[in-house]
Amino acid sequence: MKVLVLGASGGIGSAMVNLLESTRPEWEVHGTYRRNAVPSARHNILWHPLDLTHEHEVETLAALIGQIDWIINTVGMLHNSDFTPEKRLTQTSSEQFMASMQANALPTLLIAKHFEPNLKKSERPRVVTVSARVGSIEDNRLGGWYSYRASKSALNMLIKTISIEWGRTFRKAAIFAFHPGTTDTSLSKPFQPNVPEGKLFTPAYVARCLLSQIEKSCLQSEDSFNGKFVAYDGSEIPW
Repeated sequence: MKVLVLGASGGIGSAMVNLLESTRPEWEVHGTYRRNAVPSARHNILWHPLDLTHEHEVETLAALIGQIDWIINTVGMLHNSDFTPEKRLTQTSSEQFMASMQANALPTLLIAKHFEPNLKKSERPRVVTVSARVGSIEDNRLGGWYSYRASKSALNMLIKTISIEWGRTFRKAAIFAFHPGTTDTSLSKPFQPNVPEGKLFTPAYVARCLLSQIEKSCLQSEDSFNGKFVAYDGSEIPW
């Protein structure tokens, strides 16, 4: 098996690399990191610097890696030094909106476009992107977080649309969205005091849940994973 973990220097991505390294040592694992976040050395992980918002870098990486079985995208942005989630319309800005779209939605489109040929030779090709329940239109009851919600909804639409095309032209493949729950990473840190007891998950736990869902999708009886939005516990979330 050959696996690519995008955002492997982040919270969930790093935990996924740790999990694969300890439980699947015979697999070939590739990880990507941002240029300013060089990861710690690991004996069997092949590292690649990558900005997922630059199409030519994604295309170059696809040519370098070649055939692949699974692609796990853990890259995403909720806030940074310039932006925090908006509570009201007056707090929105075009800069934050476009930055969220570029970080949360665009990468999956570029991955599917440039890695599709690489996935063709796999018996169970899978592309999984970490999304968020707040991207569900039907589940939105609180409002706010305009840019993040919109970008995750756009991501979900891209996944659903790709799944329809692949259902016609690439029937072995499955692409689906994964909701990790609130995970103890820098992304959720400012909001953790509001998380109910028992609902703040470690990255290691989330990585195990994610791996379990991917492996479940590879079972002969579970081909319907293509185009799904699943949570860490295996429940399906409405788009």
